Amino acid sequence: MTLLLDAGALIAYERRSRVVRALVEEAQRRDERVGTTTAVVAQMWRGGPRQARLTLLLRGLDEVPLTSARARPIGVLLARSGTADVVDASLVDIAHDGDEVLTSDPHDIGRLAEAAGKTLIVTPVS
Repeated sequence: MTLLLDAGALIAYERRSRVVRALVEEAQRRDERVGTTTAVVAQMWRGGPRQARLTLLLRGLDEVPLTSARARPIGVLLARSGTADVVDASLVDIAHDGDEVLTSDPHDIGRLAEAAGKTLIVTPVS
């Protein structure tokens, strides 16, 4: 299983969310992959010393790039789901059945997962 973090989960971690931190640490203890996409990072990255905690977290994440080869299937997924958030779709695109997604937008992630035909664990965070 993989634990995937959307921008809301990264922001929650940055704001010292005990829940997000505990879930990330537990996944790492179990040697599970913890990841996100470059699109997610781009959506929430602002730089500077305020993001020091996030910088440390990102060093331990598997950050999957949004490539031209991924862009087309993501566009198809958006059309199928009737949604428009490329960043959320990029996360669902890299997910596999049984993966857990920490998200501040469980509704859209759920719609995208359904459209992709994937069974994901969608965990809301704030």
